[in-house]
Amino acid sequence: MSKPPIVIVGAGPAGLIAAQQLAVRGFNVHIYEQNKAAARKFLVAGHGGFNLTHNEDIDTFIENYDKIEIQRIVKHFNNKATIDWLGKLGVPTFIGSSGKIFPAKGIKPIQVLQTILTALADAGVKIHYGYRMVDFNERVATFIYQGECIKTPYYKLILGLGGGSWSKTGSDAKWVDLFKTKGIQINVIQPANSGLNTKDDVSTLAGQVLKNIQLKFETYKKFGEIVFTSYGIEGTPVYYLNRFLRKSSFPTRLFLDLKPIYTVAFIEKVLENKGNVTSILRDKLKFSQATIQLLRFLDKETYTNSSKLASAIKNFPIEVVSFRPIDEVISTAGGVSFTELSTSLELLKYPHVFCVGEMLDWEAPTGGYLLQACFSTGVWVSDNIK
Repeated sequence: MSKPPIVIVGAGPAGLIAAQQLAVRGFNVHIYEQNKAAARKFLVAGHGGFNLTHNEDIDTFIENYDKIEIQRIVKHFNNKATIDWLGKLGVPTFIGSSGKIFPAKGIKPIQVLQTILTALADAGVKIHYGYRMVDFNERVATFIYQGECIKTPYYKLILGLGGGSWSKTGSDAKWVDLFKTKGIQINVIQPANSGLNTKDDVSTLAGQVLKNIQLKFETYKKFGEIVFTSYGIEGTPVYYLNRFLRKSSFPTRLFLDLKPIYTVAFIEKVLENKGNVTSILRDKLKFSQATIQLLRFLDKETYTNSSKLASAIKNFPIEVVSFRPIDEVISTAGGVSFTELSTSLELLKYPHVFCVGEMLDWEAPTGGYLLQACFSTGVWVSDNIK
């Protein structure tokens, strides 16, 4: 009698790469997905710029992750390995100006996904859609399919159940309650890579971008650009500071350095020139219209005083009151605690059950790091299955 298949729950990037890696090694692999199609969040993420990973030295790359466990896993299957894997499947890539790795020009997210699914089919992987997992034990996974309860024996069970954002894609964290009933520690799922709601109404600036700024919170700083929205601010520096803001409490203040390349003294000296303040900001300090519009939020006394304005340019205060609703953020922090897992990501309380992807308790900024870690955890688990 042949042994049961390896069952993977969740057809996201972590589950898909694990399935492909195991199948080419000769394992019988079945994927069960609650949606009617695979990798819906993967496709939605591609709408904003489909960066697959990032072109950095691996030691610099892993510094973007908050947990040593995920750093070790990403180092095992790194950014270069992801590029090689995609290339072998038939997805060429290129390096963008910011170092992000994208599919070659003209290749859409759906084409990348279809290439992966074709590779899985060629390797004999079977995908079952419309199956929602409701329970598991050491040898059987239980699903609901078209109203019926289906019990599926497995050799190994790999769970890639996702985080808690973008529930329309199936990433709704409904698995958390099940895990809690089994005594598995789940660290609270919270917004990550989230925009911030501001106290002041900045809707008149919505869509405006501030480039080459530095955003500061306490001792933490991040260079980049931010975007104003109808509710507040977004952008890489905002997302980077999320993890530190969660350790504080709202409301709190962030500070913008609108001209990191200049000192307060230099800016003050330029502002002391005779003439219209707005003209000096535009012509001498080369501020964008968006930056000037932001500075006009200052009171008249500050705006017309060279010393006070110079200080405000280097430390422009923005009071933030909350993260955005968790369902609309890019990713989530929290999830299955690494203390519940062996080094191979196998649940200590449930031998033969592994966890991969965003359901694990780690976080990273946008820019290819999120997708890379999902790929890496899938490969890590597949490499640890014998």
